[in-house]
Amino acid sequence: MLGTGKSFRTAHDADTVRGGMDLAVVRGEAQLRTGSVELVCAIERTSRGTRKSYTRNGAAVRYAGYLGNIRVVTFVPADLQLAAGTPPARRAFLNVALAQSEPRYYHELARYRRALTQKNAMLRGVVAPDPQLLHVYERTLVESGTEVILSRDHLVRALAQAARIAHGRFAECESLEVTYEPSIAFTAPTRDAVAAAFEARIHDVAESERARKATLCGPHRDDVGLALDGVSLSDYGSQGQQRTAVLALKIAEYAVLHERCGEAPLLLLDDVLSELDETRAAALLAEISGYEQAFLTATHLPINLGAGANVARVNAASIERYAC
Repeated sequence: MLGTGKSFRTAHDADTVRGGMDLAVVRGEAQLRTGSVELVCAIERTSRGTRKSYTRNGAAVRYAGYLGNIRVVTFVPADLQLAAGTPPARRAFLNVALAQSEPRYYHELARYRRALTQKNAMLRGVVAPDPQLLHVYERTLVESGTEVILSRDHLVRALAQAARIAHGRFAECESLEVTYEPSIAFTAPTRDAVAAAFEARIHDVAESERARKATLCGPHRDDVGLALDGVSLSDYGSQGQQRTAVLALKIAEYAVLHERCGEAPLLLLDDVLSELDETRAAALLAEISGYEQAFLTATHLPINLGAGANVARVNAASIERYAC
């Protein structure tokens, strides 16, 4: 909540407010290279819905100004579906990493989504057909969509290299390949090439979009491919292979954010060890032992927990130090 302004457990802000209460506040202070920063995220339930507000060092800020002050990498049991799950989960993975590491990405993604919603409303007949207005929507989709595509392509290239190295430490005999699978096929990762390909694709699918009443091309249909030695993990990988690949992908996310931002992100591991076998759990703990700061939740103390770990027990909404 302090890093991204959102919960990884639910998309509904009201669900994060304690039952019987109207207001939830999360406050934290972080020491960064540039100095200390105090962040506050407040969620208020009202008769008209849920309202969220943000402050940075005591001053109110918009969400775009709040995002990325501190960067976090989360690893939760649901992430283990990144290899075999649906494309929206993998797109969300990219969006979270990019929104924290590239200040303009969130703006371009939000602008793209607004134009997409408006175009789809026109295609469905919710809004009266207007060729000129449709052209405006599609121009915005190309402009912002091109920026989204280029950012994703650059990120996945970096993730692929880091993930391959990390995976080699867990499974030396197999090679992990991470590839960007954009909805728009482009010849070169440049603005001109991507924009031209996007415009051509919009023209090609125009008739099909009118028939299906939906926008059929763009970053909202992107995916990320994961393969072992050229073989798709989602189609043919075992559960163990899929989980090892996701471990490598999350480690790569941490490494890439660290390199891009010049500062180590916080690592948040929420009960993920319970979903891993003993070998993979031990490998993950060994991997993160050198990280700057990590928070790990579990229902029991891991066997291979490092000696330098600070352990606390959460009981009945209170936190107490725990002696190992």
